Amino acid sequence: MKIGIIGAGNIGATLAQKFSANGHSIKLASTRTPDELRQLAQKVGAEPVTPDEAVKNVDVVVVSIPFKNNPELAGLFADVPADVVVIDTSNYYPVRDGNIAEVDDGKPESVWSSAQFGRPVVKTFNAILAGVLADGGKPRGAADRIAVPVAGDDAAAKAIAQTLVDETGFEPVDAGSLADSWRQQPGTPAYCTSLTAHDLRKALAAADKARAPQNLQALMDRLSAYPAFPSTDEMTALNRELNRGS
Repeated sequence: MKIGIIGAGNIGATLAQKFSANGHSIKLASTRTPDELRQLAQKVGAEPVTPDEAVKNVDVVVVSIPFKNNPELAGLFADVPADVVVIDTSNYYPVRDGNIAEVDDGKPESVWSSAQFGRPVVKTFNAILAGVLADGGKPRGAADRIAVPVAGDDAAAKAIAQTLVDETGFEPVDAGSLADSWRQQPGTPAYCTSLTAHDLRKALAAADKARAPQNLQALMDRLSAYPAFPSTDEMTALNRELNRGS
């Protein structure tokens, strides 16, 4: 497939590299110019482009930018064909993004993002740590293969997203509609806890919408006490501890 990725941070760049390794044609864009992005793009097997170019003549667009910046893409998809799948990997962190009233009042993050983009999205690759995405993939059928939730309203779009999850080395789990995607947001048992498919389904079912913001704040409080940012294993353990039973 032809895939455009907007966002060249830890998640976006890793997805570009993994998708390219699976034979997909990748265009990579960010706030940097194509020339500024060229070295990274070459490293991950992508073509450096502008955001406008990233959404042209592609089958899939992955948006992997800070949540607060999603409104900057308003209008970008106006001329993009309806059958192009748009994947949203972003997460809302008030400490970084500021307070967004609609989301604070309970609107699922990707429902809000979809409204900013002006088109449907599939929510996935948001509930996996960058280090796990880079190094934690395993072959299909592995008993301890880590699962990744996929939420959205269009069955065909979700199927494409699930295929991409599988190709990156993770087990796709259907997490329901976009309205249900709050179950994989920060502060829930499914968020960045590196679970198998069986355990991820249980975690999605156990999510408590009211407690999730409290769990996220508890995580931020714990992180502020660390002298350095925790390792991937430490972050996984923290998420499991603070989100257990919520």
